[in-house]
Amino acid sequence: MPNRIVARDEWLAARMDLLQEEKELTRRSDELARRRQTLPWVKVAKEYRFDTDEGVASLAELFRGCSQLLIYHFMFGPDYAAGCPSCSAIADGFNGFVAHLAHHDVTLAAVSRAPLAALQAYKKRMGWTFPWASSADSEFNFDFGVYITPQQQRSGGFEYNYRSNPHPLDMARVPAPVAAFAASCGTDAGAYRRERPGMSAFVREDGIVYHTYSTYARGLDALWGMYQWLDRAPKGRNENGPWWLRHDEYDQPVAAARPCCHSAKTQS
Repeated sequence: MPNRIVARDEWLAARMDLLQEEKELTRRSDELARRRQTLPWVKVAKEYRFDTDEGVASLAELFRGCSQLLIYHFMFGPDYAAGCPSCSAIADGFNGFVAHLAHHDVTLAAVSRAPLAALQAYKKRMGWTFPWASSADSEFNFDFGVYITPQQQRSGGFEYNYRSNPHPLDMARVPAPVAAFAASCGTDAGAYRRERPGMSAFVREDGIVYHTYSTYARGLDALWGMYQWLDRAPKGRNENGPWWLRHDEYDQPVAAARPCCHSAKTQS
């Protein structure tokens, strides 16, 4: 049903009621942020090696001189020809504020299992400038819960988003959005689903690196910039399936673009 049309006084009263709830949510969000910052730390004991634009680097070297490191686990596996469209939309959002974070003692970088050359080529295509490292020769993605091995895929027994998945993935019944995303990445659904999105936070003190926080799936919603705007648009997300493309794949002028009618909730 269409929204009611009312006089401004009635609209203002409704808006003020909503404002109180928004303020409560903001205060709750502030409280959760404080709780994230008081989580205990875990020492990262394993020596991880990454391929970067500057050469082979350790996890400590990914900090680039800052004391804090935020890593976006970008879905781009070694069998992909292009990065995940959803991760690409998120990266479009954070690419612009990497410089601001760097001047606040925080390095924001992406890490993927694809070879460095593939990451560099895709990064150039997308026009991004954020640091992007390849973890192709390390267990980093597996250890931080964003990679499922082929054996786990066949037999189950893997964990994602802090939930155990004892059953194998049903590769005979692949959801249509997953199949479409896999095809857009130039790979099959099995290889596509072995990679998972997430973000992890680290801190370095006295030369020691600690893991402080990780989140996955819809825990990334707040980092997906376009949805923060859509949630404030008159029709909201207005979707029932994936509608977004990589930013260089929209082939229609903005004014003539099709209605937003799909969904972001394809990854749980």
